Amino acid sequence: MRIGVLTFYYPPDLSAGSFRAGALIGALRELAPAGSHIDVITTMPNRYQSWSGSSASVAQAMESLPDVTVRRIPLPTHRSDMRGQARAFLTFARAARGMIDAAEYDVIFATSSRLMTAALGAWAARRKRVPLYLDIRDIFVDTIGDLLPGPLALLARPPLGWLERWTMNSARRINLVSRGFEEYFRTRYPHASLAWYTNGVDDEFVAAAPTATRPLATGGIAEILYAGNLGEGQGLHHVLPGLAQALRGRARFVVIGDGGRRVALETALAAAAVDNVELRAPVARDRLLEAYRHADVLFLHLGAHAAFEKVLPSKLFEYAALGKPILAGVAGFAARFVREEIGNAALFAPCDVAGATRAFESLQMQEAPRAEFVARHARSRLARALAGDVLDTAREPEPA
Repeated sequence: MRIGVLTFYYPPDLSAGSFRAGALIGALRELAPAGSHIDVITTMPNRYQSWSGSSASVAQAMESLPDVTVRRIPLPTHRSDMRGQARAFLTFARAARGMIDAAEYDVIFATSSRLMTAALGAWAARRKRVPLYLDIRDIFVDTIGDLLPGPLALLARPPLGWLERWTMNSARRINLVSRGFEEYFRTRYPHASLAWYTNGVDDEFVAAAPTATRPLATGGIAEILYAGNLGEGQGLHHVLPGLAQALRGRARFVVIGDGGRRVALETALAAAAVDNVELRAPVARDRLLEAYRHADVLFLHLGAHAAFEKVLPSKLFEYAALGKPILAGVAGFAARFVREEIGNAALFAPCDVAGATRAFESLQMQEAPRAEFVARHARSRLARALAGDVLDTAREPEPA
């Protein structure tokens, strides 16, 4: 069986899409029939410019194994704003189309958060006349309407809506990483074949999960850690300056990450004269685990936009596995997931500083195992299930 995989991010890049794609390839190698070959078309590491230089030095433009070929397309240097991302994707798409034209596949798998990689997968599957399996990590059309200014959103939504319909209607099967997406897809694509393989807990976090409960010796000042993207979607520049002021003398914040709104965050912190927030560049996962171990509380926040009420942040899974208290400014499905599945996690409405302060005060300063959560959401198990579904989809006869 010849399997084509399209993913904008792939190890050693740092992103949820990268970790997800890497786990899937491992599971496909294990489960695919003997003699199968997996062709991964991706990019050189580019998620964060502050990290890409170091990770690109260990990423090869082509990796060849008997059952896997990974081809990484170099991208122009870009900021993580919309224009830079569009330019980067066009570079990726042009090169990927040439690679696809020269190959033969039995199935195409595309994992996508911003629709465009999914659309590229739809083009590839139609061109090769093979089944398409889409893995959808975000609803781009929904999100873009919240993030763009009103007039631009009105102009962008019709063509993007058409592209989404063409893409989704090209798929034999669509996996959605969040149950919060269900109503959107059931309403617009009632005949779509849907699956639900969410994000999960990677092996290194399973290994790092605590086995016993212990108090956290904060010394009166708790260290609150945020690790991840610093974009408009996370909205840290809207909440962190005020929250840091409110918790001055009781907590200090460490922020590890980069993204399109890092400068806005730095500016907002400076304007608020905050002295209890430390910003650090992205780091490899082994160093990130050390930062997690040192922290007392793990912090998560999404901006106050309706579209974000449907998502399920991948960061929740690694946070939960580590047993630390969690302070989460999320709403909608993510808030429901936290309430139902994660103990010692305090919720507040996005951008609500007073609510965040009260939520922090309600946390128990202890580290405790969340063994059932880790077992239920282990990435290895979920990746095997997703890989099996992809292979089953490839074997299905063409619909009448």
